[in-house]
Amino acid sequence: MTKTVAVVGSGIAGPAAVVALARAGFEVRWIAPRPDPDHDPVGETLAPAANPILDRLGLSGVAAGGPHRPSHTTLSSWGREQLIDRNAILHLEGPGMVLDRRRFEADLRKAAAEAVDPHATRLAVAAVADGRWALTLETGETLHADAVVDASGRTAAIGRNLAEYRRADQLIAVHAFLNQIDETVEPTKAVLIEAVKTGWWYAALLPDGTLSVAYFTDPDLLGETPSRNVDAWSRLIDGTRYIGRWIGDAGFAVDVPPRLASAGTTWLSPPAGRVEGAPWIAIGDAAAAFDPLSSHGMTTALWAGERAAGILPAALTGDGDALPSYTRAVLDGVRRFLDQRTQMYASERRFADAPFWRRRIAPPE
Repeated sequence: MTKTVAVVGSGIAGPAAVVALARAGFEVRWIAPRPDPDHDPVGETLAPAANPILDRLGLSGVAAGGPHRPSHTTLSSWGREQLIDRNAILHLEGPGMVLDRRRFEADLRKAAAEAVDPHATRLAVAAVADGRWALTLETGETLHADAVVDASGRTAAIGRNLAEYRRADQLIAVHAFLNQIDETVEPTKAVLIEAVKTGWWYAALLPDGTLSVAYFTDPDLLGETPSRNVDAWSRLIDGTRYIGRWIGDAGFAVDVPPRLASAGTTWLSPPAGRVEGAPWIAIGDAAAAFDPLSSHGMTTALWAGERAAGILPAALTGDGDALPSYTRAVLDGVRRFLDQRTQMYASERRFADAPFWRRRIAPPE
């Protein structure tokens, strides 16, 4: 008898899981809320390690076929005043990509919808009855499944009720998309990272010519809220050495306030388990969301979506170690990242005594 799996989420991990599970022969119920049309997802650099995962999922065309561009150059002022050029063309998996993130996610959803008809609504209630999941939607419809995959992002709509939600820091992203007003200048096609006393900056020229700019800091260090004041946002940009110069020299307009978003490192412990015998797993940001400095958020989401199709067949046929093994893999990954995060932030010695950096060099237990 064919087993049924419900997937909750329509970002990156959810569609990847839908494709992988459908190819593995499951009957998939996909709860896929429509994206907020006013929400522009931040994080446009897809790491080279994502390329083989997309290939295995049969989704290589999603990155290759859109208006995306190869990311060969990352300029970094981290640990020193000078900009260092890190050429990404040397990656064995091929170059990374600077994405039109909206298009990338839309194409992922399209590929998943070709395999499974989505329920374009939100989950209201998740419960288990008689050893199976009963998922009530906001429309009032109830879906039944033998297992459920929580791919609902940082909200972890199912997992937060079943596991401990842990947080390593309070990092936030202050982000905006800038339009070029001086079209006589051709902007540098690069990604730029710059450390400052109160956090760090990221900027990337997107395929459509806009500039994605994000400032990462802690809420108590932000001062005047820039999301309500363009002048405050401009002053923050003016406090940088390289980001502000790129914006000014290339003629980008700082004329709209930025948005704020959570960007901290969070995870579920455990990220998988059973409720009255019915399996559940969290994947992507629902399982573990990392500081964007890792630059592997999208890759991890794709990996976890693919992994779901390998874990659930074993879990549903009585393998008692399938879910614990996944839990160990995720929690080991979190521990490794926290160690790497400490090393990355410790390599910036210019601001070692400043609160933002001190908190990450010696993170709380």
